[in-house]
Amino acid sequence: MQLRLLALFAGLCALTAGCGAPPEATVVTEQRPSAVPESIAPPVDAATAERAFGVLAELDEAWRRRDCAAVAELTTGAEKTLGGRACEATRNGRPALPGDPVFFLPDAGDWFAALARKPSPAYYVFQLDGDRWRLAAGPVPAHGEPVSPGDPGVAAGREVATRARLVPQRHLTYLTDPAGVNGVRFPSGDPVRKLLDELAGKPAEVAPDRLSIDVELAGEPARTVALSTGSVLVFDVLRIGYEQRPGPGRKALKRPLEGLSPEGSELVVLASVVSAADGPTTVGLRRGPAPGACGLSEAAELGRGCVATDPSR
Repeated sequence: MQLRLLALFAGLCALTAGCGAPPEATVVTEQRPSAVPESIAPPVDAATAERAFGVLAELDEAWRRRDCAAVAELTTGAEKTLGGRACEATRNGRPALPGDPVFFLPDAGDWFAALARKPSPAYYVFQLDGDRWRLAAGPVPAHGEPVSPGDPGVAAGREVATRARLVPQRHLTYLTDPAGVNGVRFPSGDPVRKLLDELAGKPAEVAPDRLSIDVELAGEPARTVALSTGSVLVFDVLRIGYEQRPGPGRKALKRPLEGLSPEGSELVVLASVVSAADGPTTVGLRRGPAPGACGLSEAAELGRGCVATDPSR
């Protein structure tokens, strides 16, 4: 076998430049895979979250100046809609500056959440958008006892993590199924349960006008962060659309929806906790008018029967 290998080697030498000829210089660069792809940011640490929380102070200053362009620049996602419209509509001051935060730090490096415990408990979601941190949602007033962050590095189990990703769909299913045929339930006193009762009663409120209500996912990603191995905090956004028309034989609305145009909509930002044992429980909820709603100095909308109200509720 050794003789055969030597013969083969000699033949290859004859077909090439020759075994005795000096080889051409070749540079070989060792490719070492990066531990973290460049497109994936490392998880947010507490120091980064603390600095990013300062966006709220910038927003406070923008509100003080009524600089709605600055408010728009400092916000993204749902808050770009809710905060921008509230800035244009507000007549009486601005939101109080939040403080005393604790942070919820997910594995993802492009967002985190905070609970500001002063002046009253409320959740905030911050998103790394472009070259800076911006406010994506908040304040989302806390419902019940505020949630506490999990221990550093805690990871949720696979089952509860899967349940958490399904929370937006469960909200959608529940709010579009008043009869409860699909079996989705929320505990008594839960804000989502109250929201369903409100939506179910609106057609009777505007009678003899006719009212159609459509609930859909707002296109925001479900943001999840582990609180323990068996529980997860989830933030998601819904859009509720309203279409109000005059009743039979009428050309004008008799009972316009308060705070909305005849074809208005609102955004609902939800904070929920889901566990392996229980379905989602709402721990925070914020609602505000989306484009097409009242609250601004839009004479055309007011002329269509829209009743202006304070949009920040």
